[in-house]
Amino acid sequence: MREIEAGDIAQTVSRLAREANLFLGKDVVHALERARQQEEAPLGLWVLDQVLENARISSAGSLPLCQDCGAAVVLLDVGQDAHVVGGDLEAAVQDGIRQGYGEGYLRKSMVRQPFSARVNTRDNTPAIIHTRIVPGDKLKITLMPKGGGAENKSRLFMLTPSRGRQGVIESVLTAVEDAGSDPCPPIIVGVGIGGTSEKVMMLAKQALTREVGAPNPDPETASLEQELLKRVNELGIGPQGLGGRVTALAVHVEVFPAHIASLPVGVNIQCHSARHKEAIL
Repeated sequence: MREIEAGDIAQTVSRLAREANLFLGKDVVHALERARQQEEAPLGLWVLDQVLENARISSAGSLPLCQDCGAAVVLLDVGQDAHVVGGDLEAAVQDGIRQGYGEGYLRKSMVRQPFSARVNTRDNTPAIIHTRIVPGDKLKITLMPKGGGAENKSRLFMLTPSRGRQGVIESVLTAVEDAGSDPCPPIIVGVGIGGTSEKVMMLAKQALTREVGAPNPDPETASLEQELLKRVNELGIGPQGLGGRVTALAVHVEVFPAHIASLPVGVNIQCHSARHKEAIL
């Protein structure tokens, strides 16, 4: 049994919170550069230039990529042979968010009693934590700041099985078209298929942590990703909704078995500031 100190977890989460908000991943930058080559609309090209310049300024000046530093979504893959000592796992994560958002001067966006008083918690806690038990003795931490503009466009479709592949495509296109410019395109679209209502939404969110444009290893699913990307970009929404060829940088699909009477489809949209960082302890 391998021991992992709660203090180390808190320090790691704190670091990831700052890095995710300040430094855009190389995969995202490369995807934006490819989009710059594909785009033809003058306004779309101008927007992509501004997005790339924003990433450069953020990295050089240690400034947040976006004023919305997001709700802190934390995915934990906990090795079954790992043991957290010196404190509670979830408490350590919350401490890390509190430290990272405070020391990094990142905007705090979480509010208590969201249906009434909406009082800011002042430290961006609580984080939204999802935990999986996996083989091994390590702890993998993935931190994803999720901005409100993109997260608000999440959609759940509970289809009948007869809708099939075409029903999935129509659902994704509906979600993206209804979202329009609100999630700050060019976007990355996470799609979950299968499971149950809560499982499929988690699949959609996990899909966003994949390297941008990396295809699903299953050929049939990868083919669906390609078609979805083509169809989404044919909508013509374009960068920041000003029209153009590039509405999405990628569509990532994750699939899970489903009940014989169900075909759940979840859609989770990420803005062009696709922020997530990970570490393994």
